Amino acid sequence: MAEAVKKPRPEYRNIGIGQILTAYRLPLAGRVSILHRVSGALLFLSLPFALYLFEQSLTSELSFEMFKALLSGIYVKLFTLVLAWAFLFHFCAGVRHLVMDTHIGVTKKGGKLTSVIVLVVSSFLTIAFAAKLFGAF
Repeated sequence: MAEAVKKPRPEYRNIGIGQILTAYRLPLAGRVSILHRVSGALLFLSLPFALYLFEQSLTSELSFEMFKALLSGIYVKLFTLVLAWAFLFHFCAGVRHLVMDTHIGVTKKGGKLTSVIVLVVSSFLTIAFAAKLFGAF
């Protein structure tokens, strides 16, 4: 009897972040999922700083005036805008996940549609926040 021809076993390798960003093309739902994790990490890491600033702003009128002066700088406004984007995006993506828990939009088409909705709504809200932050209204 002839011996069975052995096929070479497939070789699986771990891929790094560079390969994910350059070679591997994620679907839109995957990108939204990764951005949801990034925004959550950003919010978590900035929480002690935000709580400290909140506590300082409530201490006295003088500390509140110092807080207002601090927020008038362009770099602080940009940092605040990044935190606002993180919060708004994380909130919208969290609502998306809650809707998906009810088995709505769990298909490939539904996932893409809800990803687009999350990106559009969070972008619109971030632009509105930026307009308010930089004094448009």
